[in-house]
Order: sequence, then structure tokens, then C-alpha cells
Amino acid sequence: MKAAPAWRRWLPLALLLAALAAVYATGLHRHLSLGTLKSHRDALQGFVAAHPLTAPLAYTLVYAAAVALSVPGGLVLTLAGGFLFGTWLGAGWAVLGATTGAVAVFLIARTAIGSSLRRRAGPWLQKLEAGFRADAFHYLLVLRLIPLLPFWLVNLVPAFLGVPVRTFALATLLGIIPATLVFASVGNGLGAILDRGQEPDLGLILEPPVLLPLLGLAVLALLPVIYRRWRGGIPS
Repeated sequence: MKAAPAWRRWLPLALLLAALAAVYATGLHRHLSLGTLKSHRDALQGFVAAHPLTAPLAYTLVYAAAVALSVPGGLVLTLAGGFLFGTWLGAGWAVLGATTGAVAVFLIARTAIGSSLRRRAGPWLQKLEAGFRADAFHYLLVLRLIPLLPFWLVNLVPAFLGVPVRTFALATLLGIIPATLVFASVGNGLGAILDRGQEPDLGLILEPPVLLPLLGLAVLALLPVIYRRWRGGIPS
């Protein structure tokens, strides 16, 4: 089977970088802020009321594009989802958008860079890849539950380590649900908070009632890995 021309592999990455440059050149990234949400709250709510079908689609696409371009603002978008659609629907659309954007950049990175990087890196990367892929789902689930690393970095590294797209997508989708629900619930009450002239508590995720359950889920996600390592160390 003839290999695809190099330009086809690099074209999606080139388009992504061009779109990112356009976003920063036009200042669009500055609109993903709490100030913008406050100043346009009535217009946004009116749009959702007038377009009950297209508004969720538009929101999901904007969220996916922001994640794919690694533009800061995911937290504000999640708050906006809860504010515009309610806690459960807002969280659902946010999870769908974030997962879609993450999978898109994962596929672009894997297609353009992943295979050539693995060929040039040699045996050490192959060993790392084999170790990571053995428990990729559980590792990724922990990294999504507890964001120890930037979201964009967790989108890229698995692409270089040959993680299957299904594993990446499922771990991302499940792992971001808890924190997304927390911030969507904050967004659901954002109108009342703004009416009082206050700011939402974005440090809520670090409060023990929220953080401890997330840590507990992360530990549960790692238990299968720990068990397999423990069983592997027991002589038969």
C-alpha cells in the first residue's frame, strides 16, 4: 500500500496552526473571559431562547474549537454552559465539546508528528510507549480527573505514545465529567452571583468536599494498575 504524501499528513497541523494564529491576531481569544460573559449575558440568553436547537450545537462547536486550538478559556466556557443550559445539559454539552476538541488535536498530532517521532526516538521511546499503553486508559483517566498536567499537554503526549483513539476518547470523556459538573453547577447560579455584584468562586475545585472525592476517583482508577503490578511481582 502506497504511503500518503507527506503534505497530506502535515496539512491538518498547518491548518490548525493557521487557525490558532488567526485567533490570536484578531484577539478572539480575549472574548473567552468572565467579563465577556457578564457583558453579553442578556444577548446570549436571548440567543439560546430563540434557537433551542442550534444554540447547543454552536456552543459545542465553540468549545471543541477552543480545546483543539489550546486556547485558554475552557473554565469560562464550562461556566457559560451551566449559565445558558443548566447544570446537567450545560455539563453534557461541555463534555461533548471538550472531548471532540481533544480527539481532534490528538488525531492531528498523531498523524503529523507521532509516527515520525517514534521512528526517530529509538528503543527508549518504544519501551516507554509499551509501558504506557499497557495501562493507558487508567493513566489517562487519572490525569483527566486530577489535572496535574495542562489539558493540552495530555491531548498531545498520548498521541506520541501510540495510544488508541478509542482509549483516549473514552478516558477523556469519563475523566472530565466530575469537574465539569462542578463548574457547570457554579455557572447555573452565575446569574444570581452577578446580580449581587460578586465573582464566582473558581477555587471551589480545591475545597475538600470537591477535591477529596476527585482524589478518591483517581485512586480507584489506579487500583487495576496497582493490582496488575502487584500480581506481576508475585512469583508463580
